[in-house]
Amino acid sequence: MRKVLVINASPRGQRSHSRKLTQLFTQKWQQQAPNDVIIHREVGQENIPHITEEWIASAFTPPQRLSPTQKQTMELSDQLVAEFKSADVYVIGTPMHNWSIPSGLKAYIDHLMRFNQTWTFESGKPDGKYVGLVNHKKMYILTSRGDAGYNQGELNAHMNFQTPYLRTVFGIMGIKDITEVTLENEEYGGETFQESLNKTHQRIADLFEH
Repeated sequence: MRKVLVINASPRGQRSHSRKLTQLFTQKWQQQAPNDVIIHREVGQENIPHITEEWIASAFTPPQRLSPTQKQTMELSDQLVAEFKSADVYVIGTPMHNWSIPSGLKAYIDHLMRFNQTWTFESGKPDGKYVGLVNHKKMYILTSRGDAGYNQGELNAHMNFQTPYLRTVFGIMGIKDITEVTLENEEYGGETFQESLNKTHQRIADLFEH
């Protein structure tokens, strides 16, 4: 039995296409593996606070030296890290916001990037050689974009700070097995968007074909 952590980053609700992608994905997953546990983490509509100076000081204080106030400061981050590390599979649903990711998802990632918990240095001190501590995991990134042409080798690839960033930051944590599925052309609507939607839904269905 595996634990699947679904992370929704869109600030929109029913109008969110990335949410609909994660819903479709989890439906397919549960049909194939009904005994697996699905956990949802909301970072788009629930407040994930940005890190503060107090947070930074606490995060780099040895656990045995944390004051009660510092422990309280790190409480949410500790919960998020524990939840994240306990999962076997990750499903991130996120729109492209200004060629990158929504601020809620960035804040969530900042809470996860914990030295000696999700990543470290090879020598144990700053040496430029990052070592991930979240290993042997699988991640799916389900994205929605208003325009098209942001994939590698395409016209707008140089403006895609969404999926390259996610691959980089989670790769540093140790997650290398990452599959992307992207829905494009939302802003065009009509047949153009419907064609993209059909292709994306088929791409998700294909992930479950054996």
